[in-house]
Amino acid sequence: MHIERGTPFQGKKLDDLKAFLQSAGLKYEEGVYFSVCLYEKGEMLATGSLDGNVFKCIAVREDRQGEDLTAKILTELRQEAIRRGQKHLFLFTKPGNLRMFRNFGFYSIASTPEALLMENRKNGARDYARSLAEECSGTVGTAVVNCNPFTLGHRYLIETASARCDLLHLFVVTEDRSRFPAKDRMELVRAGTEDLPNVRVHETGPYMISSVTFPTYFIKDKTRSQDIACRLDLEIFAGIFAREMGITVRFVGTEPNCPVTSAYNRQMLSFLPTQGIRVEEIPRKEIDGVPISASRVRALIDQGQIEKTAELVPHTTYQYLRMHYGKEKSE
Repeated sequence: MHIERGTPFQGKKLDDLKAFLQSAGLKYEEGVYFSVCLYEKGEMLATGSLDGNVFKCIAVREDRQGEDLTAKILTELRQEAIRRGQKHLFLFTKPGNLRMFRNFGFYSIASTPEALLMENRKNGARDYARSLAEECSGTVGTAVVNCNPFTLGHRYLIETASARCDLLHLFVVTEDRSRFPAKDRMELVRAGTEDLPNVRVHETGPYMISSVTFPTYFIKDKTRSQDIACRLDLEIFAGIFAREMGITVRFVGTEPNCPVTSAYNRQMLSFLPTQGIRVEEIPRKEIDGVPISASRVRALIDQGQIEKTAELVPHTTYQYLRMHYGKEKSE
């Protein structure tokens, strides 16, 4: 046997890897930056890949299962992750593989009939949720926002939600896959809500609305993959965060434009009430009959019309945009 490593693979080797995964009912994801393949006599026996700090695309040829090939693949992936400074690791697999991967030091976070998410920290997600919990004798609510960037629409949602509960936990998506860096988005949200005394701003971390919680590669029915991903994300929220933090209501803005967000909201409205969590939809704030949106702000930035964003964003966001994208930035 010999091992080949790709950072990532390209050309024929990538084609061979994709074909091997397809034979195992899996799909290669373009976000993968490292893959390892185990060969014997020129034939691929097993493979696994890294996408950020997520182990995925792990497969062993059916007639060679039970030979500890998975252990060899996981060892390679773990060593590469450590080399890249990744210590907190996640793994996606099918629910039937729970026992096998538990033997390799991974612990279940949440599952659906189609997907299982695991991490290498026992009670990692639950401990994180507990660290954010706060005593409150009244209604505890939450909202999850991206704020790319923070707009008056976000401000309206948060202000309205905070008036409807005694304590509002506001989670800001912290994965750096948006135009505005996570650090900047967090600072803009904090600056734009500092006058609301019952609002607590938190990072989602890797546990909500992230590439970690939205698997697609092993779901054969691609038309259902987004629904399955949404359900897993909501299972984590309801089973861990809401339970540990005493959250009984989740606020969400109506979404007339984005089909992905709209589908997520529909799942939320259907699933969360079955878990004892009320969902309240708040109509989008409009200007001249048009909903305020972060995409509208980004479009104005691209057009070099920073001054026109002033009516769409709080003063703190506007100052940030002028500093980073305004005329004075280019002079």
